[in-house]
Amino acid sequence: MSNVFVDEKFGEIHISNEVLAVIAGTAASEVEGVIAGANPHHFGDMSARTARRNFAKGVKITLEEGKVKVSITIIIKYGHKIHASAKEVQSRIITALDTMVGMEVSEVNVNVAALRFERPTARRRQS
Repeated sequence: MSNVFVDEKFGEIHISNEVLAVIAGTAASEVEGVIAGANPHHFGDMSARTARRNFAKGVKITLEEGKVKVSITIIIKYGHKIHASAKEVQSRIITALDTMVGMEVSEVNVNVAALRFERPTARRRQS
């Protein structure tokens, strides 16, 4: 499915849902303490590392009456305020989609799938 904008002078512009998902995921990943692109079924370290490479992962885009509805699954790093981070994700996604593609966002649903705890760094052996 793609979004179509018609300009009578130049023609049509098609924007795929995948592009919208990447924009939303990238905007979410810019929030401090948020790991975007999380697969809700894999919470290990591997998914957190690969999440940064695929911003569209964990993002679902739906179009309803010409407006964009976004559902995103994220992981929050331990120590960050969950509700504040989720609200900031919503705000950044709305701003990014409006700025980059000029589309109105009807809602942004944020699913916090997990907390990420930082592993302590290994101690060096002293000789």
